[in-house]
Amino acid sequence: MQQNVASPVTGLIQAEDISDLVAVTDGEVLLPGEPGYAAECAGFNVNNPLEPALVVAAAGTADVQNAVRFARRRSLLVAIKATAHQVVQPAHGAVLITTSRMTGVTVDPARRVARVEAGARWAQVVAEAARHGLAPLAGSAPGVGVVGYTLGGGLSPALGRSRGYAADHVRLIEVVTADGTQRHVTAETERDLFWALRGGKGNFGVVTALEFDLFPVTRFYGGGLYYAGERLAAVLHAWREWVQQLPEEATSSVMVQRLPPAPELPEVLRGAFVVHLRFAHLGSAADAERLLAPLRAAAPVLLDLVADKPFTAIGDIHLDPADPLPYYDRTTSLREVTAATIDALVELTGPGSGCPLLGVELRALGGALDREPAAPNAVPVRGVPFVVFALGVGGPDRAAELRGALDNVVGALAPWAADRQAPNFLSADEGTSAAAVRAIYGPERYDRLAAVKKVYDPGNLFRVNHNIRPAA
Repeated sequence: MQQNVASPVTGLIQAEDISDLVAVTDGEVLLPGEPGYAAECAGFNVNNPLEPALVVAAAGTADVQNAVRFARRRSLLVAIKATAHQVVQPAHGAVLITTSRMTGVTVDPARRVARVEAGARWAQVVAEAARHGLAPLAGSAPGVGVVGYTLGGGLSPALGRSRGYAADHVRLIEVVTADGTQRHVTAETERDLFWALRGGKGNFGVVTALEFDLFPVTRFYGGGLYYAGERLAAVLHAWREWVQQLPEEATSSVMVQRLPPAPELPEVLRGAFVVHLRFAHLGSAADAERLLAPLRAAAPVLLDLVADKPFTAIGDIHLDPADPLPYYDRTTSLREVTAATIDALVELTGPGSGCPLLGVELRALGGALDREPAAPNAVPVRGVPFVVFALGVGGPDRAAELRGALDNVVGALAPWAADRQAPNFLSADEGTSAAAVRAIYGPERYDRLAAVKKVYDPGNLFRVNHNIRPAA
């Protein structure tokens, strides 16, 4: 083991201090340069590396508690990683707690409830629930971690508009707070903390397990329709009018894509400029096809991947990348999408635009996503009808170009922008100041979150994130 490691926060971590932590850790304790350190720090976005002073690869809740207590005694920050799909800071000088070893998933079919540990991914939960004819409010990418997704709200491309956010259906949260205490938090035990955790992401502690509702859903009718990018204007204008009439059983988004010439893609999509319509319907195939007919007629379809599918194929709706890659991304919320909004998107991303971005996505929300759950939570985008997410793939040598293109998208949509944003879509370039995070949540919600933060993390130990600061 190395003798010490430089820390921008504290100077040096002494070897004997690490030895004390090692003695009480069932997982691993790793310093920079040691075998396993780089693997534990690896994230999904290659452009956002994690470089903590120390990694505690937790095998269970006791490891998490000991790591938090260690960090607090030495005035170190705490960063948290499950799958690292949303790294916002490099974690310099911090203790990084990784939970990828904590992957337990159990389903109680009688109660229709799942208990999921901190490192589990949606693919595990979807598969286990399906064995009992049930489904969770999983997201578009099966490889994403359950806990981080749920704490940020959790937007399902199949069940969201009919059931609400994943955070709305959480029953119990097991969390280690800044004092090292493990708490079992429910709406009845610690109402304010339960409210704040569901929407406030990792600002209040290290969540080690969740319990949440499952639903008797075994299939959906959906997938994607691909159109040539030259048909972008016709497809987007048709989608804008169509999506506002959809019943809550149906969900849709649309993405302008400039795809790489990757061999794993269908031949017609390799290196292609396309429009990808995503669609899911929980009713009959006949009803779904009647709903989809106007979009099939909007333009010639290059590739039709819509079919009746088992719920375990939920990843087929968006076909998100499964492997890590370097990218830059931005998001914004829209209070409305008008014909002028679509015209602005077409000008920015359409034929002849020179747009260098891999994709610009427009997601329709609404339905149950607008309704407050029985136990209210801090999800800030309830009532927001549309979310835009854009990304460009490339390394630091393309950072200026891609960030400039992302700025252009967000700037052009500013006339229709809503005030609040979805925490799970935020990039490392967003929410970088207290004022920006306050705007993301809205002043009233942010002030309440800050008051809860003052109670449970007054020293702001958990601030390697889109940070909610303790109230003064």
